[in-house]
Amino acid sequence: MASKTKTSPLLLFFVLCFLFNLRLSAAQTVVKGSYWFYGTEFEVSNINSSLFTHLFCAFADLNSTTYRVTIPNSVSTQFSTFTTTVQRKNPSVKTLLSIGGGGASASVFAAMASQPSRRNSFIDSSIKLARSYNFHGLDLDWEYPSTATEIANFGKLLLEWKAAVANESRTSGKSQLHLSAAVFRAPNYYSLDLPVRNISNSLDWINVMSYDFYGPGWSPNYTAPPSGLYNATASQANGAAGIRNWIQAEFPARKIVFGMPFYGYAWRLVNANNNGLFSPANGAALSTSGDIGYNGIRSFISSNGARCVYNATVVSDYCYSGTTWIGYDDVKSVSTKVAYAKSQGLLGYFSWNVGSDYNWTLSQTAFSTWGA
Repeated sequence: MASKTKTSPLLLFFVLCFLFNLRLSAAQTVVKGSYWFYGTEFEVSNINSSLFTHLFCAFADLNSTTYRVTIPNSVSTQFSTFTTTVQRKNPSVKTLLSIGGGGASASVFAAMASQPSRRNSFIDSSIKLARSYNFHGLDLDWEYPSTATEIANFGKLLLEWKAAVANESRTSGKSQLHLSAAVFRAPNYYSLDLPVRNISNSLDWINVMSYDFYGPGWSPNYTAPPSGLYNATASQANGAAGIRNWIQAEFPARKIVFGMPFYGYAWRLVNANNNGLFSPANGAALSTSGDIGYNGIRSFISSNGARCVYNATVVSDYCYSGTTWIGYDDVKSVSTKVAYAKSQGLLGYFSWNVGSDYNWTLSQTAFSTWGA
């Protein structure tokens, strides 16, 4: 009589999880995404959702006392109707509720992640909000876990979030919510390594913020490509290096979504006749921070007869008129970056943000460059 081996329930659980994740990976073929931010006052109904597979609704808040995810009262209607609105033009587009953002207090996220009960409040409230507002997923934008303790807690938060989302799907019978996070350009925050394995095991993908490398607020003395794909000097921050580091850290390329900015930064040149990359500058131009949307850049070029230059070595555009110099991404930069992301086997691309595009020029360029 042949002996029978009893299968461990724990082993069976991990096998089922593996098969479930495999099915999700197979179904998730590409992300052509962008963020909509209520602060731009760009109407949700004006989004050309046919140019996207995924749209991120930004941003939900994190209460500093209860550690629950909340929606600002002033935009509650826009958030609650976001999915139904964008699906009118594209019924297949997926939506995710994004939590946090660069303007959010990183210390509140750190405090939330530091204790199991607080993490549970965050997780439970985020799932309930996503379901009640008909989102297909959740996106975390904590900028950034910046100590060893915060990074460890970030990893714990993601694992618990994933487990809760899986459990909610089983008990509700609904499709499992997607989980993503906007993350630093590389798998280490300067000298601190991020929890790559936990991130990979928890999230469906990461939105790598391959931009804001340079700006007049933190590099005021010279012009530079804010989001160059490649480096012009050995020490220059660039998008390709960050993606390469993520992959070398054994993060799956098929879970990486490459980020592009639909905005640029304006510097004030020291000498109007010295107007190339890395020219002497004296802080920001046009505004206190120097940031300017692509639509504003196009207006500046038209109104001032600005000279435009595409640098194929770095993969970055810039324009200048008088002492005003703007670094940004135009059509050639966007098409080259999207082609790069596809060639590296990445899951896709995203942009920040739809409200800053100009007549859908950059969104259409990205969409058509990637192809079917």
